[in-house]
Order: sequence, then C-alpha cells, then structure tokens
Amino acid sequence: MNKLVLIRHGESIWNKENRFTGWTDVDLSERGIREATEAGQTLKKEGFNFKVAYTSYLTRAIRTLWLIQEQMDSLWIPVYKTWRLNEKHYGNLQGLNKTEMVEKYGDKQVLIWRRSYDVAPPPLPEDDPRHPKHDPRYRDLDPKDIPATEALKNTVERIVPYWKDEMEPNLIVHKEILVAAHGNSLRGIVKYLKNISDEDIVGLNLPTGIPYVFEFDDNMSLLKDYFLGDPEVIQKLMDEVANQGKKK
Repeated sequence: MNKLVLIRHGESIWNKENRFTGWTDVDLSERGIREATEAGQTLKKEGFNFKVAYTSYLTRAIRTLWLIQEQMDSLWIPVYKTWRLNEKHYGNLQGLNKTEMVEKYGDKQVLIWRRSYDVAPPPLPEDDPRHPKHDPRYRDLDPKDIPATEALKNTVERIVPYWKDEMEPNLIVHKEILVAAHGNSLRGIVKYLKNISDEDIVGLNLPTGIPYVFEFDDNMSLLKDYFLGDPEVIQKLMDEVANQGKKK
C-alpha cells in the first residue's frame, strides 16, 4: 500500500487577519504553530514513517513541515521545495481583507475570485514590487512561468505534471510521502486524484493543519481518502475556510 499525506499549512498571520495571501511570504500565527505541532504528533501516533517530503517556496508551508518533522524526529529526511506547490497567486488582491472586498464587490464576485476554476483575480502590474518577478527565489524561472495572477485552473496545470513526474514515482518507491503546501495547490492535487469536476471543486474546503491521507494500492489506484482527527472539529475548520469571504 502507498500512502500520501497532504497537509495545508497551519494558520498564517494573514489567515488570522482574513487577508488574501497568495504568493506573499507570510509566517504562521501562534495558532498555526500549534496546529502544525499537533499534526506532527498525530502523524507520529498513527505510525507514519516518511522517507521524503515536499513543500513550497513559502515560509508558512516550510515552517509547518519543519514543525511536523520535529515532532516525528524526521528533520533529517530529504525535502524537495518547488514553486509549483505555491498557493494560487491572487494577483492584485494580495494583502487585501476578504470581508472588505465582499463589502465592495459582493459575495458572488469574491467567491468567483477565491474559488472559481477558470476566473483569475485582477493581475499585478509588472512594476508592482509585490510581483514575483522581483523576488529572488523565482529568478531562475522561465518568465512565462511567473504569474501576475492565477485561477485554480492555472494552479492545477502547474502542479499535476509535477505530481506525475516527481511525486507519484517517489511515492511508489518510498510508500509514504508528506506534502505540506497550500489550500489551492493541494486542491489541485485532490481534484486530479479524485477526478473532481471543475464545478464541484469550488466546494472543497481544506482546513489548516489537518493531515489528509490518501491510500493507494500497488498499481496506484485510489482506495480511500480521509482526514486524521475529530470529525466535528474538522468540519468546524472547514466551515471557517468557507466563511472567510462572507460578510460578518
């Protein structure tokens, strides 16, 4: 059996402040640190023994992975960092408060920007200092791969080839891998693995700091998927994610 564990980073400072984050490099909040630590304790208790892990170029995901590894005594294992696991780029919305955007543009429009499959938020101008072309961690990327904004469709298009070429082969070899990333990059993987439609993926809300396990047979056919934790707590966290872009 092969087991893939996906975990959305613990709550970030901007999650706490209800801001669009995207590729902005924001660290974990105190709650996020606690969530990541508890996730590591849960994975250790469940007997996981990862030989390799993946994360994005963004601090909140990297620190989540570190905290999990610390609890599992696995800081030594190889970690592959890739921009392809970065969060969806939210364009010119990055840094803005979601509730304030709802008050300005309405629930429907903000939901489209947050969750629609193929509609991207307004892009960042290239001369905006927030544009990732000005960030040294992306200096070696092909300019065509550096987004000024993204829809989920674009996130799926950058993560699925990486899953097929890099992550899935490593899972077959090592039997268990851990991926600490972001709500939308992980939704892209889940969409592909579970063959979720473009319409239905809008309704998938991944909670912060909760391990999401996928079990495959030796031929990489999906057997089952499930969250580790109290179902009531997990549902509450999912509802929090769903309500981020709604009027208070």
